[in-house]
Amino acid sequence: MLASLLRIVALTRKELLAVLKDRRARMSLLIPPILQCLLFGYAATYDLSHIPYAVLDRSHSTASQDLLARFDGTRLFERVANLSTQRQVRDSIDDRRALLAIEIPADFARRLQAGGADLQIIADGRNSNTAGTALGYAQSVVDDFNSDWRADHGQAGPPVMVAARAWYNPNLVTRWNMIPGLIGTLTMIQTLMLTAMSVAREREQGTFDQLLVTPFRPAEIMAGKALPSMLVGIIQATGVLLVAQVWFRIPFQGSFLTLYAGLTLFVLAAVGVGLVVSALCQTMQQAMLFSFILIMPFALLSGLTTPISNMPLSLQYFTFINPLRYAIDITQRVYLEGAGAGVLMPDLWPLAAIAAATLAAASWLFKRL
Repeated sequence: MLASLLRIVALTRKELLAVLKDRRARMSLLIPPILQCLLFGYAATYDLSHIPYAVLDRSHSTASQDLLARFDGTRLFERVANLSTQRQVRDSIDDRRALLAIEIPADFARRLQAGGADLQIIADGRNSNTAGTALGYAQSVVDDFNSDWRADHGQAGPPVMVAARAWYNPNLVTRWNMIPGLIGTLTMIQTLMLTAMSVAREREQGTFDQLLVTPFRPAEIMAGKALPSMLVGIIQATGVLLVAQVWFRIPFQGSFLTLYAGLTLFVLAAVGVGLVVSALCQTMQQAMLFSFILIMPFALLSGLTTPISNMPLSLQYFTFINPLRYAIDITQRVYLEGAGAGVLMPDLWPLAAIAAATLAAASWLFKRL
C-alpha cells in the first residue's frame, strides 16, 4: 500500500514539474483565470449606470424644464444634445450618441394644466435589454414628477403619460438583438480556432519544416492557410444568418452586399489573429488553449451582452482592438437598422487596420520562428 502511494506521489511530482517548468504553461495556468475574473467583474455587468439622452423640447415652458431637470439631476442620465428638429432625433439614435430621445410637444404645459400631457420617449432597440432598462428608469423619473405635480395641483390622474417607442426592435424582443450579434460571435470562435491550429498541426506532425523548404514564400503559405479558414467562416456566418431569417423570422432590413463586405473584413481580421496565435504555438494543444484564452475577453468586450459604455474607461480602450466589437455593430446595424456602407465606415476601417496589422505580424513571425 505504501509503495503504491509513493509511486503515485512520484508520478504526481513528475507531472507537476513537467507543467511548471514550461514558462507558457505557467502563464496559462496563473494569468488567464485572474484576468478573466477581473473582466467578468468589470465588463460583464447588466447594471445600467450611464444613459446618454437627447432632448427635443418644443414647449420651452417651466413645466418642461422642471421635468428635464429631474432627468439631469440623477446620476444615471446625461443630456448629450438639445435638438431642434425631428431629423436630429433620428441622427442621435442612429449614431448611438444617445440611448434615449425625449420629445416634448409644444402644447405640453397647456395640456398639463388641463389634466394630462403626452411625453414621447424613443429608445435605441438594437440592444433590447439596455433599452428596456433605460425606459424603466425614465418611467421612474416621470412617476416622481407626476407625484409632485399631483400634490401641488390636486389632480387625480397621472399628469404626464409616457408614450415609449423602441426603434429597430419595436417589441424589445431579446433574440432580435442577440441572434444578429451571434453571426459574428460564433463565426469568430470557429475561425480563430481553426486558423490557430492550422500551422500548429503541421508543426506537431513535423511537416511545417518541409513546407518552409518548398518554393512557397511565407506570404504564400500564410495566404494558403488563411483562405480556407475565411471560406469556412463565411459559410458559418451564412448558416447563422439563415437560422435568423428562416427559423426565427427576424426581419432583415439592410443589404446583403454590405453585410458580407463587413463580414469578409471581420473574418480576415479573425484569421490574422489566429495566424499570430498559430505562429507562436508549437502544438495543437497550445493553440487551442491560447485560442480559448483570447475568445473569452473578445466575447466579454464585444458589447453583445453588456453595453460598452457601462464598462470602465480603461476596458473601453481595449475594445478598440477587438474585431468582434465591430462585427457585432455591423451585423446588428445592417440587419435591424438597414445601415449602408457609408454609415458603417467607423466600423469598417478599424477592421481593415486590425487585419493588416495581424497579417503583417503573422508574416513576420513565420519568417523568424
